Amino acid sequence: MGLGAARKTALVTGAAGFLGSHLVDRLLDEGYEVVGIDNLMTGDLGNLERAGRDPHFHFQMGDVREPIHVYAELVFNFACPASPIHYQSDPYATLTTSVMGALRLVEMARGRRCTIVHASTSEVYGDPTVHPQPESYWGNVNPIGDRSCYDEGKRCAETLLNDARRAWGVDVRIARIFNTYGPRMAFDDGRVVSNFIVQALRGSPLTLFGDGRQTRSFCFVKDLLEGILSLARPEPIEGPVNLGNPEEFTIRDLAEEVLRIVGSDLEIIHQPLPADDPRQRKPDISRARELLGFSPQIGLREGLRATVADFQARLAERASKGR
Repeated sequence: MGLGAARKTALVTGAAGFLGSHLVDRLLDEGYEVVGIDNLMTGDLGNLERAGRDPHFHFQMGDVREPIHVYAELVFNFACPASPIHYQSDPYATLTTSVMGALRLVEMARGRRCTIVHASTSEVYGDPTVHPQPESYWGNVNPIGDRSCYDEGKRCAETLLNDARRAWGVDVRIARIFNTYGPRMAFDDGRVVSNFIVQALRGSPLTLFGDGRQTRSFCFVKDLLEGILSLARPEPIEGPVNLGNPEEFTIRDLAEEVLRIVGSDLEIIHQPLPADDPRQRKPDISRARELLGFSPQIGLREGLRATVADFQARLAERASKGR
């Protein structure tokens, strides 16, 4: 924003989470007045330490399932547990946060000049039978499985938001976010990157579920934010847009890379693959490249080095405090 220009207000739901807090920092850097909402179900106020020192950031403890009374020109909906351990611990809260949260934002946005950027997920594709996954693929989701509270909650939120666009002209942008990692990931979130890093730094064997040949595509958080902010451009964008890094790795590849970076030869042990765990996941980002000029720049090794350094620093801080 230019000097002297009035600050626009951005609302970030799920502001204390891994992605939400990085987005808050970036929006403050871009010159926005930022309101952050979080019920701290999985978020951590420590993630907002930097933002909390900025007078243009305003935090509200709140639940997106309740009516939202914030006026903002730009809304980023990142409120929802996003790791299996967290979203399966309270599946009812997970599903209702996705669906009711989208509904509350539509209620807030109707009749206002407001853009909603919604964080959907690659989980809407389920265990895909099409590879890589384009936005046109309808997915292969178990609607009553252990993961369905998250998968179907996000799918239903997409339906609700698209219907609001068609019925009332609500300006909606949907980002289907693929595996993202980086500093501030929670220690206990059960995601594969954080699991491997914490285990390696603590000297524990790395736990690999299944045979390790299942694949994922890992996007560093800084790259993802470029896509999210591009998606919030003034020109309308209809339909979902995949955001992620199309480089594909097996889970065993990831485990071995973490061990190389940490400098360890720890054992890798195998556990049964969880129910409905996708066998492969890779985004087709052709649409994001064409519409947004989106092109991830940070490779896995570089991103993992930064993430390992962050975990090392936080573990050392915990140790110094006797935690």
